[in-house]
Amino acid sequence: MSPSPFLSPDAIRAAFSAAMSAMYRDEVPAYGTLMALVADVNEATLASQPTLRASLEATETLARISEERHGAIRLGTEAELAMMRRVFAVMGMFPVGYYDLSEAGVPVHSTAFRPVGETALNINPFRVFTSLLRLDLIADEGLRATAEQTLARRQIFSDAAVALVDKAERDGGLSREDAGLFVTEVLDTFRWHSEASVDRALYARLHDAHRLIADVVSFKGPHINHLTPRTLDIDAVQDQMPSRGIVPKAVVEGPPSRACPILLRQTSFKAVEERVSFPDENGKLQTGSHTARFGEIEQRGIALTPKGRSLYDKLLNQARASVRPAPDGSNADAYRVALTRSFAEFPDDWNAIRKAGLGYFLYTVDDAVAGARGSDIESLIAAGAVRFDAIVYEDFLPVSAAGIFQSNLGDDAVQEFTASPNQRLFEKALGAAVLNEFEHYAGIERASIERCLAALKAFSDAA
Repeated sequence: MSPSPFLSPDAIRAAFSAAMSAMYRDEVPAYGTLMALVADVNEATLASQPTLRASLEATETLARISEERHGAIRLGTEAELAMMRRVFAVMGMFPVGYYDLSEAGVPVHSTAFRPVGETALNINPFRVFTSLLRLDLIADEGLRATAEQTLARRQIFSDAAVALVDKAERDGGLSREDAGLFVTEVLDTFRWHSEASVDRALYARLHDAHRLIADVVSFKGPHINHLTPRTLDIDAVQDQMPSRGIVPKAVVEGPPSRACPILLRQTSFKAVEERVSFPDENGKLQTGSHTARFGEIEQRGIALTPKGRSLYDKLLNQARASVRPAPDGSNADAYRVALTRSFAEFPDDWNAIRKAGLGYFLYTVDDAVAGARGSDIESLIAAGAVRFDAIVYEDFLPVSAAGIFQSNLGDDAVQEFTASPNQRLFEKALGAAVLNEFEHYAGIERASIERCLAALKAFSDAA
């Protein structure tokens, strides 16, 4: 069989992720400092926690940790979202999950583009949390119409990028040369632009409606607003950020610190205030400033089942009802206490989580004791023939994302919108259905069990 003339989507994604990281390091130097800190903490954590290292090795996810990134962009129109879906598909990235952030005071709804297969994730797990602005949530009808007209005039993809996407779809892939051009052209979509596309007065009106609205509407492209490395100990990173000259946000978003991490914990440094030029009615530029881009860090835990997620949501809401975390961090200590107290109800032992049906696990055969007999997975686990390891949560949490947005956009008070999830409208704009993450994780777990049972049966039959 002759080799494929195309570069694989995984290789294109890896090249794009590396190029994005290099670009962002140049644009936001503190990102480079953050990367060095995370690398040091991860190395120390692996050295001190051999059980964690063994689990990462068993699930073949150790090598990917240092390459792991997620980015975030905010789009303004349905056409931009539909085209972005096609762009990410060339890189083997597909929409997973639907997130309504209006419930947390941010006027967007979102999905995460990412690889979905185990092999693809282990090669390069690059993700981009992609939000679409909810113009329908702008109360001022005149401002809403102006925002729509402003966004309708912009084209965020180059003609060359669109042509390469068309070519990939028509031919079934891109050659190495075309893939290099694709990375260069698409990367330009995510680049920072210091000149606004609106005047200072309109920017102020958009800013008053919501800082994120101003960020999306006021520029000619959806600049990447953060790139997030994965740490194995977010509390250590949070503690050490000041010693590296970085001021962290006051509260780590998500669940409290645990022996058995669940879902996703995130922290960040404050958004950078950047000089921006605003055109006036005479075409001259006026100097101003804008805050949008920041540094974020995440620690990923186990993916939870619907039962586990329901318990998580209940406990988080319980803690936030007791102490609502203030954007300025003034009640950070009280919130941490409330969070820890509330989550005492969630088991902090892997087997207890598994037996309670709260999380998803990957099951693998221990070759050293593969001769053990049993017809069901529980008896095989008891016999030591099968081990289980947590399946990493690859997705996001709406409240945590909103908390990062709010604190880094500098809101003095959380702005309120009527919670209005509309997955059907989002998918219509997207041009595709989003993958249900629960069904996806359940399928991975189920397939791992079936592989174990088949392998042990084959071993038994051959004995």
